[in-house]
Amino acid sequence: MSSVDSPVLPAYLGVDVGGTSIKIGIVDDSGQSLAHGKIATEHEKGPEDGVARILSFAKALLEEAGVIWQDIRAVGLGTPGTMNVKEGELLHMPNMSGWNFFPIRSYLEEQAGKPVAFINDGNAAAYGEYWVGRGREYDSLVMFTLGTGVGGGIILQDIALHGENSHGSECGHIIIESGPDARICPCGQPGHLEAYVSATSLVKRAKERLAAGEASSLISVLQRDGAMSALDIANHAEQGDVLAKTLVVETAEFLGRGITTMMHIIDPAIVVLGGGMDFGGSASPIGQIFLETIRRTVTELTFPVLAENTIIDFATLGSSCGYIGAAGVARKQYGQTSS
Repeated sequence: MSSVDSPVLPAYLGVDVGGTSIKIGIVDDSGQSLAHGKIATEHEKGPEDGVARILSFAKALLEEAGVIWQDIRAVGLGTPGTMNVKEGELLHMPNMSGWNFFPIRSYLEEQAGKPVAFINDGNAAAYGEYWVGRGREYDSLVMFTLGTGVGGGIILQDIALHGENSHGSECGHIIIESGPDARICPCGQPGHLEAYVSATSLVKRAKERLAAGEASSLISVLQRDGAMSALDIANHAEQGDVLAKTLVVETAEFLGRGITTMMHIIDPAIVVLGGGMDFGGSASPIGQIFLETIRRTVTELTFPVLAENTIIDFATLGSSCGYIGAAGVARKQYGQTSS
């Protein structure tokens, strides 16, 4: 059990649903994570089973958090896929087909006996960084989450932007290429940012370059494992491999285009980069190169006043941002806050 300050009540339950695991945490009114953990999603068992296990695990966290169930004012729920936020319904859940078209908010409210705030997982992550993470000093934030795919979130003056049809803040689907050779996004459309800067696309580009005959120590990864990951590319870039470093720089340049577009539309105070593919973040030399290349690309493409004043940096909450942000949205919607 980690040391935390005395809880500032009321508290909130934050839930961040993923295809493989569900992160769950109890967060107090100041944004302090009192206790947290994760369970396997086991999506094949269906959403009813998932909700039952979420609540069972949450109640097991109470003792560690130093609170009782009556101290929990509301639940914040972040989920992937498409949804109808107004109706509280899941629509299409990639890799979780048994959860499609499920009225998740009303069902969770009924089972928990608490009001539920429902939000896209990207906006939940963004709200966490906005509330108590890297963006806590600012009133507007755009977040890109870089992993197997590319997600995102937009927070404007304490409001998560989910749009009229609950499809707002889809930062991974900004169009950055429109020519006949534009890469195809996993959603099926050409030229989307995700087709260029996700971990999946990074590995695909690496394999294409190796197949074309470029020299690289990455070939040893394929020969040894028969597969490659974004982490392999980051590690080989750290070790000085020219192709691996080139791929990281190109990824940063592509991402810089997408960030520039969001800056021109939103004009946020800060852009934060989260997710598993941060190349080690600010603690890593290659992570620093990644970030500085993004900043340089943005400076080349955007208006001088934006380049000078918009902060671009790594997120700080790590994998906790989703459940903390979901709890924060529940606090905003249902809490009598202390600040």
